[in-house]
Amino acid sequence: MILHCVFCNFRADSPPAERSKIFQELKDFSLTLDGVLGFEFGPNLDFEQKSQAYDEGFVIRFQNAAALEAYANHPVHRAFGSRLCDLCEGGADGIVVFDLDVPG
Repeated sequence: MILHCVFCNFRADSPPAERSKIFQELKDFSLTLDGVLGFEFGPNLDFEQKSQAYDEGFVIRFQNAAALEAYANHPVHRAFGSRLCDLCEGGADGIVVFDLDVPG
């Protein structure tokens, strides 16, 4: 299983309602794709005080790397990615992605 972890450093002027909206829309879209096992999003609680710059994020569980690749190359995903970058500090530089290969 692949955990696709995305963490966002939102611009101070990006509306919280728009952040939530794009995450919900991305979730709704992702769950229609073959090989997507789950999608969660929420605020960064940063209990260890190590990631203050990253306000919110999401995790998508993919069955395998092929499912992640199909998602990544999908034109709807690319459109969401562009919208998300517009809300982040420095555009794409305001987003961190980790893809973890974990036992399913």
